[in-house]
Amino acid sequence: MAIKVATKLLDGCVLGLLEQEEMYGYELTKRVQESINVSNSTMYPVMRRLKSEGLVDTYDESFEGRNRRYYRITEAGKTQLEEVKTEWMTFKTGIDDLMGG
Repeated sequence: MAIKVATKLLDGCVLGLLEQEEMYGYELTKRVQESINVSNSTMYPVMRRLKSEGLVDTYDESFEGRNRRYYRITEAGKTQLEEVKTEWMTFKTGIDDLMGG
């Protein structure tokens, strides 16, 4: 059974990775997938939505004759990430208490 990841939490995961370094879309997707079960078809709409909300911005760079779209966190994204981290810690503590962990 796979636990579904809430939208806000997935946003936080993406923003957390981008706070560490800028990444192109495929790389970002693979990094998230290393830790949680999420499909490619889920990730690209997340990245588009984060951009439309001003939490990330993008730029393109050529790589071996193709363009890669890179994502970077904005100041608004950093603020959102801090809110998600705070909410996550409260949620995680509550679940740990309930499950005895």
